[in-house]
Amino acid sequence: MLSRLRNVFTQLTDTLWFIPSLIALFMSALAVVMVEVSSMVDGEALARFPRIFGASADSSRALLSAIAGAMITVAGLTFSLTMVAVTQASSQYTSRILRNFMRDRGNQIVLGIYVGMFAYCILVVRTIRSGDEGRFLPSLAVVLGIVLAIGSVGMLLFFVHHIANALQASTIIHRVTAETLVAVERAFPASLGESADKGKPENGVGGVCPADESASTHPLRSHDESAWRPVRARATGYVQSVDNDGLLKIAESLDVVVRLVPAVGDFVIDGHPVAWVAPRAPGHDVPLAISAVRDVARTLTISSYRTVEQDAAFGIRQLVDIALKALSPGINDTTTAITCIDHLGAIMVSVVGREDVSDASAVRGVVRVIAPAQTFSSLLALSFDEIRQNATTNVSALTRLLTTLATVASYRMGDERRDGLGEQLTLIAEAAQQVPLESDRTRLLALVVATRTTLRAGPT
Repeated sequence: MLSRLRNVFTQLTDTLWFIPSLIALFMSALAVVMVEVSSMVDGEALARFPRIFGASADSSRALLSAIAGAMITVAGLTFSLTMVAVTQASSQYTSRILRNFMRDRGNQIVLGIYVGMFAYCILVVRTIRSGDEGRFLPSLAVVLGIVLAIGSVGMLLFFVHHIANALQASTIIHRVTAETLVAVERAFPASLGESADKGKPENGVGGVCPADESASTHPLRSHDESAWRPVRARATGYVQSVDNDGLLKIAESLDVVVRLVPAVGDFVIDGHPVAWVAPRAPGHDVPLAISAVRDVARTLTISSYRTVEQDAAFGIRQLVDIALKALSPGINDTTTAITCIDHLGAIMVSVVGREDVSDASAVRGVVRVIAPAQTFSSLLALSFDEIRQNATTNVSALTRLLTTLATVASYRMGDERRDGLGEQLTLIAEAAQQVPLESDRTRLLALVVATRTTLRAGPT
């Protein structure tokens, strides 16, 4: 339940309307409060500061009306500039970064302040009375509206700077990298050297099954395929997240083993199996109620788009797409591609210092969930394969790929990961052979030899 509520809250805060609506509601409530406070203290305030609070009802009404009109106009301008920025970023970089602009807190807050100022002024104007209506002028509320209007001018200056900065390639790439690094911390366990056996945590809820688990306890080896029962998807789309803790608790309460089919980020089809359920002990049939099957299905959040929160591969996918767009003949922006390679190297350095997650999770030492997990090898291939394939004649991009591999190779890692880096190095060497100029080709091959030496030498 908490995971679903967290996902709903995240989806709401990623929209252009939720936070602005909250700010508008707050400003509306502030207007009501200030009108009531004004009714109690305006007499004393007018006596002490007659030049500040001594405006007439008509002039105050006209002033607030002008502010309200200006605020709704600037709100429209803010929205238009945001849409222009989104369109430009989509065409120049990749459409997968559009949600980064939509959930940008700066854009949301600025838009909310202008809409909120409009609501504030309208509500205060509505309370002003003069002449036969019975005079009432909330002077304190009017003065606060003027102060907020002056402050909103500063917000406009901030927004123009913010939107100009947000369109820079380096800013977009850095933001995607920061989100991906957070996803890496969630997806992978602690640094190498610490124990990977988390099957018996202190709270008894669950953890990663040790890599050397025996054949007698691993459900994939101890169960016949006929024992598994399908849990079908309830929608068509991408798996945004999996409630791992909730899935472990469900599996323990039913005394079953759950085998997930898709990984986070995979595409699923409505009605297609997304998980299989089998009794924990082979040969025992566990009847599953429809509600239990639905509970298992609900632990997967499926939507029309991917998010990076639990999907580090999607963050890498965004950087690779930006690099590919930059390397295309229509754009031909090698500097942006090199910037993407640099940040991909930073992500791989973060991953290389962490252990791959086992496919099995346990509760109190008993395997309950089996799920596909992202690995160093899969993320490495995703980071470099397509860029290498599209940079076969780009000497600068190939050079940066080699130096990035050398940087990753200088960290401590297992033989399997080092072999994966060696395969990438061999493929880049083959691409270097296609460089037309002999001098460039010779320089690249010399760098290949130096990188291979670093790879064999290991960490310094």
